[in-house]
Amino acid sequence: MSVFLPILAGFLAGIFGAMGLGGGSVLIIYLTVFAGVKQLAAQGINLIFFLPTAAVAVFVYSKKRIIKWRTILPVMIFGAIGTLVTGFWVGNLNSELVKKLFGIVIVFYGLYELFAQKSTNKPPTNHHNIRKKRM
Repeated sequence: MSVFLPILAGFLAGIFGAMGLGGGSVLIIYLTVFAGVKQLAAQGINLIFFLPTAAVAVFVYSKKRIIKWRTILPVMIFGAIGTLVTGFWVGNLNSELVKKLFGIVIVFYGLYELFAQKSTNKPPTNHHNIRKKRM
């Protein structure tokens, strides 16, 4: 196998991950389809890959003051608890079942993204900051 495909997969996974678009999906698909890695091992590798990618993204977004820490801290805490519980649970599942569940989740998420109503995300108008011209 050439060195180009793993580099491309890592680069795309990093870009998608930094944008919050699920770079792990790219990495897991590459690892299972092209590199012959078993599903559970690919998920573990993805988590290791995610750590430095997430650290860089958190640094950049924090510097831009985009992260709302009061909102995200409870999500982080309960996300970590959910990860621990699910990690032990999934470790006891058949690898083929996990692969199928992952595929189902990806298909439903893709369908959701295709057909979901998108908001315009226009910022609210602050009438107090608009200067009115004097006549």
